[in-house]
Amino acid sequence: MDITERFLNYTQFDTQSAEDSESVPSTSKQLIFAEYLKKELEKEGLDEVELDEKGYLYATLKANIKDKVPTIGFISHYDTSPDCSGANIKPQIIRNYDGEEILLGRQETGDRSQERIMSPKKFPELLQHVGEDLIVTDGTTLLGADDKAGIAEIIQAMVYLQEHKDIKHGKIRIAFNPDEEIGMGAHHFDVEKFGCEWAYTMDGSDVGELEFENFNAASAKIHFKGVNVHPGYAKGKMVNANLLAMEFAAMLPPDETPETTEGYQGFYHLTNVEGNVEKASLSYIIRDHDRDHFEDRKRFIENCVEAMNEKYGEGTVAANVKDQYYNMKEKIEPDAMHVIDLVLRAMQETGVAPKVRPIRGGTDGAQLSFKGLPCPNIFAGGINFHGPYEFVPIQSMEKAMQVIVKICELVGSYNA
Repeated sequence: MDITERFLNYTQFDTQSAEDSESVPSTSKQLIFAEYLKKELEKEGLDEVELDEKGYLYATLKANIKDKVPTIGFISHYDTSPDCSGANIKPQIIRNYDGEEILLGRQETGDRSQERIMSPKKFPELLQHVGEDLIVTDGTTLLGADDKAGIAEIIQAMVYLQEHKDIKHGKIRIAFNPDEEIGMGAHHFDVEKFGCEWAYTMDGSDVGELEFENFNAASAKIHFKGVNVHPGYAKGKMVNANLLAMEFAAMLPPDETPETTEGYQGFYHLTNVEGNVEKASLSYIIRDHDRDHFEDRKRFIENCVEAMNEKYGEGTVAANVKDQYYNMKEKIEPDAMHVIDLVLRAMQETGVAPKVRPIRGGTDGAQLSFKGLPCPNIFAGGINFHGPYEFVPIQSMEKAMQVIVKICELVGSYNA
């Protein structure tokens, strides 16, 4: 089985996670795919294949050398984003992409206004992959390259190493987990059981991406308490919770949102609005690379709540702010830069131009780094995640697989 067939098989499993769920994993359908992967790993000859009750799957490729070298790991998540349907995915392969618009699909009416077209005018990154073979959606779902491409690359690399025994390597651990897309992927990851000196998540985007800086992240749920009376007799009595929510939203800086920021700039992102006259709520995510600025952002939210309560009465507005993860740079830079240097060398030797950049987001590797497992992030090849314009070049997945193999080879001679 080649990497393309492997990935296409994976897209047929709906593994969407759910933010409001209390279970682990957050959706039972994720376990169906985990069981499939367990059987596949066993079939491919890996050892110590173990799937725990929470959906965390671990396996080992035994060393083929006697020298003592570091045990390293590779990790990917198998859930897909709650932002877009992951059911009934119908991938298409665009061979030898010509740089023109791609018709993803149209409704049966044939009405051109109902077509979903991916154009390089809107998605200029397409032009970087002219001449390559692109796997795209049919315009109705996401693709799932985030992060099933990473899973395909890791397993394909393990198969390759077994077929090419001349490549000497130490013990390699792999792991696949649920619920990364809702920020819970590393919460039940057993670092001690994994038993690695360091690891890599294969969860980045375009070819060459290498990331060891990410956002500090928090969630904030703001609750507004109103007073509902008949609108005809509301003067001096009604307090409209919807209007309170709108007033609060207007207090946040309009130039510090995802659509107005880039690079190292942080933001407040309003992700959900619910409400009526009596009660309303706003859901935010708070992001910043700088830890001090991150703490300032959380304090600003609390200050806005305090100001509204002073205006409308104590208890009118309440905030529930929770930290989600922190910038792994704090753990990588002090004493783990050799983990980064190794990837840079592997990329150089496989003909990949490195693109070291901060993640405007987070990965399981951020939380794992704070649990004692240094874990930077390497590209998996997918682009335009979490929506119907997602695509992945087959050649990018192949390059990611080659980088994994080369890392294993380099570590195999680590102490030579």
